[in-house]
Amino acid sequence: MCIMQKKTLIKLDFDDAMALAKNDPDAFEQYRLDAIEALITSVDMKKQQNLRRLQWRIEQERKRAPNPAAACVKVYQMMWDSFVGKYGFIDVICNGNHPSRNADDSTHKVKVLSFSDIRKQTKNSE
Repeated sequence: MCIMQKKTLIKLDFDDAMALAKNDPDAFEQYRLDAIEALITSVDMKKQQNLRRLQWRIEQERKRAPNPAAACVKVYQMMWDSFVGKYGFIDVICNGNHPSRNADDSTHKVKVLSFSDIRKQTKNSE
């Protein structure tokens, strides 16, 4: 069940991975991180940057989730959003909508209030 050998990932079958997760969660987590890193480094640099951003988002959702099942559901929702959501696969293929072409649509303009503005509003309402 050796995981990494000289920067080459050794694949575990499902049963071995499950046993590793049960018997040594820390080793399984290291295997998971090594597998992700091996995949990311196997692609060209531009794609690596995008994959690292996506992986960061996934890791943040995992950290925020109250339990592993909730994390799984959130990552599943992220996957579906990337497929059928705005600027997702279907939107790009069927409608020609692509974020780089519609940069103005993806930004929202808001009024930023300073703390002094809020204090003035609070004093006026009292």
